[in-house]
Amino acid sequence: MARMEQARAWVIGGGPAGLMAAETLARRGHCVTVAEAMPTLGRKFLMAGKSGLNLTKNEPPDLFASRYGDGSGPLPELLGRFGPAEMRAWAEDLGQPLFTGSTGRVFPVAMKASPLLRAWRARLEADGVRIATRWRWCGWDGGALAFDTPEGRQGITPAATVLALGGASWRRLGSDGAWVPWLAARGVEIVPWAPANAGLKVRWSNHVAPHFGAPIKGAALLAGDTVHRGEFVISRRGLEGGGIYAVLRAVREGAALTLDLAPDRTAAELAARIGSARGSIGNRLRKAAKLAPPALALLMEFGRPLPADPHALAALTKAVPLRHDGPRPLDEAISSAGGIAWSAVDDGLMLRAVPGVFAAGEMLDWEAPTGGYLLTACFATGLRAGEAAARWIAC
Repeated sequence: MARMEQARAWVIGGGPAGLMAAETLARRGHCVTVAEAMPTLGRKFLMAGKSGLNLTKNEPPDLFASRYGDGSGPLPELLGRFGPAEMRAWAEDLGQPLFTGSTGRVFPVAMKASPLLRAWRARLEADGVRIATRWRWCGWDGGALAFDTPEGRQGITPAATVLALGGASWRRLGSDGAWVPWLAARGVEIVPWAPANAGLKVRWSNHVAPHFGAPIKGAALLAGDTVHRGEFVISRRGLEGGGIYAVLRAVREGAALTLDLAPDRTAAELAARIGSARGSIGNRLRKAAKLAPPALALLMEFGRPLPADPHALAALTKAVPLRHDGPRPLDEAISSAGGIAWSAVDDGLMLRAVPGVFAAGEMLDWEAPTGGYLLTACFATGLRAGEAAARWIAC
């Protein structure tokens, strides 16, 4: 405990952003302690690894940075310092060989997070970083950081603090947003939370039940100015998957969601094909638009009664109104929008209202699609906060 108290820098949160900040501080010669509320580090990181650990996306830097959309603050600049190339080099430097999939997504050959996290922790400890698990931050007690620990309440007053406590999704993994009132009480502007990369709730009729778990492929989703061609899934609870995640922000902001089941044909072409087909409406659609049974089920669910006129039916097939009850709950989202407003931090991600305290990762108000963008930005913000905290200590 004595050595922990002597640490000039404390990082609160043991996920990717916090560990990157700790590594950056340690390599600049500072004594660093990482305080993590959970029994182990990187729980959300490990959860991501269960599906292969998509570290980043192999695409040009400008295109990569553009994926974060409006409201991303200084992220494009930060990604210029630590982007896809740096992410790959970082993982390989830890002895983890990588491969790039057909869509450009980059994965460890091991296809899981645990070997990478073990190697990273070993390197951090070799650099002198101290790790305190089951240390739960409780805000401030006067000027000191207050923690509930296995040894009781502790108060720490470091020269610099990096907060990397995550957003407000996946509470069971440690990202619970409990820190919001403590920062708000100190004058830090907070943008309300919202689910990002989450499914949509739909109350299905019985005829959709046979298609639960079925993917919808080859279609296009449209919400406001956002158009996305990507696979999604009909689930018991609604619509899930990357295609839905890609349009969720526009839907959250009030845009109506429609589905084009024949994006490679114009309405006129489709109408002509429907008009020349024979049989029931369902058979004509299967022949003319090549609709698989799950896609036809969605058309029936949201478009009944289907019009007999070929032009009206073609128009409906290309703009199926996907009625829903909004996003799944925040705690079910892969990530969260909202958090600390960009206007509340300076160029080094220091809280303007709380000098000497920096923020990194999902605490900040940004969102990104899945596909490696979330992790890469967490690392980039951790690097920036660590660098700025190191300069603060040196002043």
